[in-house]
Amino acid sequence: MPVVMDADRIARTLTRIAHEIVERNRGVDHLALVGVRTRGVHLAQRLGQSLRDITGQDVPNGALDITLYRDDLMRQAVGPQPLVRRTEIPFSIDDRKILLVDDVLYTGRTTRAALDALIDFGRPLAIQLVVLVDRGHRELPIKADYVGKNLPTAAEESVQVCLRESDDRDEVVLLGGGAE
Repeated sequence: MPVVMDADRIARTLTRIAHEIVERNRGVDHLALVGVRTRGVHLAQRLGQSLRDITGQDVPNGALDITLYRDDLMRQAVGPQPLVRRTEIPFSIDDRKILLVDDVLYTGRTTRAALDALIDFGRPLAIQLVVLVDRGHRELPIKADYVGKNLPTAAEESVQVCLRESDDRDEVVLLGGGAE
């Protein structure tokens, strides 16, 4: 199991992405972070802290559950009794630039589901996609605006992101087959 990103590298990457966000958006006014459950939420919270460290301003932060928006809801991957978690967006997304945060960008189907779910909460000014890892193999025309690491993979490989908030450690591992 090759570790492609350790805790230090993940921290430096999130700091770099935060700087890119501030530069591209000329500050953090009208920005809000929305993480895709589960690890995207943790990454969004960390990015929020980095943005606060850089600018001295708080950026609203929310959590999005996409379970009921997935196109594989009734397939074996999710099953007939999906685990639905809470969406918590305690601010209006109208007329804001939303930074949609996820851990891995793969086929693009999770991002499509997240976009559908997010639009149900209002009409953002823009949506920018932030991912820690882009592993390729897109099935939909989706591209991240901010990428921590481009990691070309074979179809039989998978990428596992572990974060201390949910997994007690920070690392990104490339696995040689099996489910992601």
